[in-house]
Amino acid sequence: MIVNKNELREMTIQFALSVSEICDDIKGCRSYVDQVIRSSSSVGANLFEAKYAQSRADFIHKLEISLKECSETEYWLELLYRKNKITDEQYKLLNNTRGTIQRKLIASITTAKKNNHDDVKL
Repeated sequence: MIVNKNELREMTIQFALSVSEICDDIKGCRSYVDQVIRSSSSVGANLFEAKYAQSRADFIHKLEISLKECSETEYWLELLYRKNKITDEQYKLLNNTRGTIQRKLIASITTAKKNNHDDVKL
């Protein structure tokens, strides 16, 4: 899978904005709302940080943090859904987008690790 970096960056921005917009209307569950906003925006923030990584290992590490934040976002979305704070439609839309971002991050990490090993001279 070829991953366009600009496409993924834009996707993470739109995802964080979508989560934030939906959360603006949620009453109660403030701690869940705060957590899902933090984790969903952190996906993109770490992806952006990877652009200025100090090494290939640092680049991979930033992508892996982004992936972890993506997974954490899944957890908070599910809690909000189970508490009936977001609708089926909202949950499916956000979780599908999150899943797409997750798959693209995994592909990027896999490629970066493969390229990292190709750089090693024995």
